[in-house]
Amino acid sequence: MAVLVNFKICDNDKACSGMAVCPNGVFEWDETNKTLLIHNEKCVSCGLCEKACMVNAIKVAKTDEEYQKIQKEIDDDPRSINDLLVDRYGGMPIDEAMIGKAEEIDVKLLEGTRPFIVELFNDDSIMCLLKSIPMKKIADAFDENTRYRKIEVTSDDVLKKYDIKELPSLLFFKDGVLKGKIDGYIDEDNEQELMNKIEEFKK
Repeated sequence: MAVLVNFKICDNDKACSGMAVCPNGVFEWDETNKTLLIHNEKCVSCGLCEKACMVNAIKVAKTDEEYQKIQKEIDDDPRSINDLLVDRYGGMPIDEAMIGKAEEIDVKLLEGTRPFIVELFNDDSIMCLLKSIPMKKIADAFDENTRYRKIEVTSDDVLKKYDIKELPSLLFFKDGVLKGKIDGYIDEDNEQELMNKIEEFKK
């Protein structure tokens, strides 16, 4: 029936992946105004554009009820394009220099008694990029002197060593000892639950 675009998080670019896959020309790039135009009269609700959107900004409504629900979600969405430039738990970092190697874990633990958080991940999940908790909040909640390293998992060795059941995962070390771990994606709606666990790890 209709395509809706959340322009709060859409980069509004003529290289739009949704436009590229649409078979019916629903999307058009307006060169004069530098924006995407949407011709919903051409939409057949195939959903290809929704699947292709890398930031989950495109939604397809098949009924009036779905349209109203999606529109309300967009209207109520507090995010902006700047939220995509925040390093978040489980997502590929903005600066790839933040990514370390698994063997760094043991090295860092020998360097001193400062708290150390290791984030293990294996892909750049779109939901992690958009809605997971910013890493700065996690590090700040543990200790102001916390060291942090993001490590991409390329083998099962580190998973077996720390009994990781699901990625992404957070390992919390203090005084060279593993104080706790959290497996799986956590979105902003569950932030307080995570902070409560961190308080337990600090003891």
